[in-house]
Amino acid sequence: MTSVVVDVKGAVDESITAGAIPSVTATKSSIIDRELNRHGMGRYQWLIWAICGTGFFLDREFGFSDKEYGNISAAFTAGITAGAFVWGVLVDVVGRRVAFLGTSLISGVFGMCLGAQSSYNGLLAIIAFTGFGIGGNIPIDSTITVEYLPEDRFYLLAALSIFQPLGVVICSLIAFGLVPTYSCSTNLVSCNLTGGVAPCCSRDANMGWRYLFFTVASITLGVFIIRFFIFPFHESPKFLLSKGNVRGAVEVIHKIATFNNRTCDLTVESLYEQCKEVPVAENIGFSRRFVSEISRLKLLFGSWRMVRVTILVWITWMFDYWGFSIAGAYLPTILQRKNSAINVSLEQTYHDYLIVYTPGIAAVILSVFMVRAPMVGRKWTLVFSSLVMGISLFLYGIANTQASHIGFNMLEYFCQSLFNAALFGWTPEAFPSAVRGTATGLASFCGNVLGGICGPLIAAQLFSSSNGSNAVLYLAGSGLFVSTIAVLCLPTKDMVAPR
Repeated sequence: MTSVVVDVKGAVDESITAGAIPSVTATKSSIIDRELNRHGMGRYQWLIWAICGTGFFLDREFGFSDKEYGNISAAFTAGITAGAFVWGVLVDVVGRRVAFLGTSLISGVFGMCLGAQSSYNGLLAIIAFTGFGIGGNIPIDSTITVEYLPEDRFYLLAALSIFQPLGVVICSLIAFGLVPTYSCSTNLVSCNLTGGVAPCCSRDANMGWRYLFFTVASITLGVFIIRFFIFPFHESPKFLLSKGNVRGAVEVIHKIATFNNRTCDLTVESLYEQCKEVPVAENIGFSRRFVSEISRLKLLFGSWRMVRVTILVWITWMFDYWGFSIAGAYLPTILQRKNSAINVSLEQTYHDYLIVYTPGIAAVILSVFMVRAPMVGRKWTLVFSSLVMGISLFLYGIANTQASHIGFNMLEYFCQSLFNAALFGWTPEAFPSAVRGTATGLASFCGNVLGGICGPLIAAQLFSSSNGSNAVLYLAGSGLFVSTIAVLCLPTKDMVAPR
C-alpha cells in the first residue's frame, strides 16, 4: 500500500467509472498552466526543447540495399514499433524521466554493438533492440515538450522536428566521409559468398558502415550523458498531477522558477484554495492503481470528438509511415541505381544525398510559419504537404536525369519534413495530459505496424519481383494520398493555428 495525496477523496474512482479526467484534476492542471504561462519561456524551457530535440535527432533510418533490406528494415522497424508502444505507455505510467533516459541509453548501447556484428542474424537481432530504444523518442520527447512550454510558444512543437533532418544531414555527412572511403567496390560480392576466392569484398576492406555505426552510437551515448548527468531534468508536473501528487507538482514548478531566476508564489495550500478544495490523503493499493491505469485508455474514446480524432490520427500516422518508410528505404537505393546507370560515382551519390536532405531543415522552419498562419494552420499544412509528397513520388518514377532524380527526391523529403513537423507537433496537443504519451505512442505504434513493418516487407517483394522498378514508389505515394484524406476528415476547430 502506498500513501499518496490525491486531488480529492474519490478522484480515482471518478476517473475509473467515468472514463474521463476528473474536473478537479483539470482545474489544477489549468492552474499549473497559468503559472507556467506567467513565468514565460525561460532557460529551463529552452533547454527542454533542445534536449528533447536530440530525441528527434536520433530518430533516423538506416540504409541498406537489395532484397535483404526488407528483413533488415523490418527488424529495425519491429523494434521501433515495440518501442513506440512500450515507451508510449510507460511514459504515462512510470513517468517522463525514466522513459526520457531509457530510450537514449538502450539505443546507444545496442547501436554500438551493431558495428561489431559479423553475422546477418546477429545484425537483425541487435538492430531490433536499437530500434526499440529509438522508437520511444518522438512520443516521449514531444509529450515532455508540450507539458513544459507556455501556451504562446506551442509553435515550437513543430520546430522540434528540425532536429530530424539535421540528424539525417549530419549522419549523411559522416557516411559521406566514411562509407565511400572504407568500402569495397560496388561490383564486388562478399567473400563469404565466394568462399574467399578473389576478387571479393572482405570484412577488412568494407569497414565503412561499421565505422558509421560506431560514430552514430557514440553520439547517442553522448546524448544520454547530457540527459542524465548534466541537465537537471525534473518529472513533469502534469504527470505528477495525473497521479495525484500535487505537492510534487508544486515543488517542480518552484525548481523551474529558481532555475529561470523567477519568483513563484504558488503553494499546495494556495492551489487547493483556488480550487476550493481540501487535500485528502488516501491509500491506493496495487489493484486499484492498475485498474486506474487501464481506465485511462477510455479517454481516447470518451466522446464522439475523441473517437473521431483518435481514429483519424492513427490512420494519418499509419499511411504517413507507409509512405515515408517505403520511400526512405528505396529512394536512396533507386537513386544509386539510376545514378549508376548514367555513370555517376558512389561519392557523387552520397553528395546527392546531402543535397536532398539539407532542405528538410528549411521545411521544418516553413512548417512553423505555416501552422501559425490563420488561413492555413495545422490542417492545411498537413493536407498540402502530404498531397505534394505523394505526387513527387509518382513524378520521381519517370525521372531520367541526375538533376530530375535529385529534384524530385528533394521535393519528397522537403514535404515529408514539412508534414512530420506539423503532425508530430500537433498530435500531443490533441489529447489530454493523462493519456498524452500513450496516445502519441499508440499512433506511432500503429504507424510502424502498417508502414514500418508491413510496408517495407511488401515493397521488398515488389522491388525484387519487378527487378528494381519504380512500382514501390507508386505504392508509397498511394498511401500518402490516404493520409491526405484522413487529415481532411479531422475537425478543423481542433487544428487551428496556435497563438
